[in-house]
Amino acid sequence: MTEHLGHQEAWASALRAHGRRVTKQRLAVLSAVHNHPHSPAEGILAAARAELPELTAQSVYVVLSDLTDLQMLRRFEPPHSPALYETRVGDNHHHAVCVSCGRVEDVDCAVGHAPCLTPHWNEHSKPMTIQIADVLYQGICQDCQAKQKLPRS
Repeated sequence: MTEHLGHQEAWASALRAHGRRVTKQRLAVLSAVHNHPHSPAEGILAAARAELPELTAQSVYVVLSDLTDLQMLRRFEPPHSPALYETRVGDNHHHAVCVSCGRVEDVDCAVGHAPCLTPHWNEHSKPMTIQIADVLYQGICQDCQAKQKLPRS
């Protein structure tokens, strides 16, 4: 309970710092994303409605978009999946997705700083300064390997 209040207070401060009102809708969405990381909007709506039953789908989409723009939430789009959301922002982490069950795990940056990859430019390119390289690992999780009796790597 104390941890929940700590998150609520931190989110309220961040919202105010961005010039946003602290609303129960915003806090319910932040709490739902925090408690269910890597969830699509529909999953966030269902989780947030446990706290705020009158919450509408439209308001969840508006809040998700706004909080993503404010960089209070991170949105990422794995292949063959709707956009997923998380509250882990401000670091250079990546994601591993199981191609069998769709489970998503956070993966820390391989080199410890952004960007994790540096492109090689050809002579016709107009090179740019790369700030972020978004890496997506795809594989089969240990649970799915066990079900399929595949060797673990």
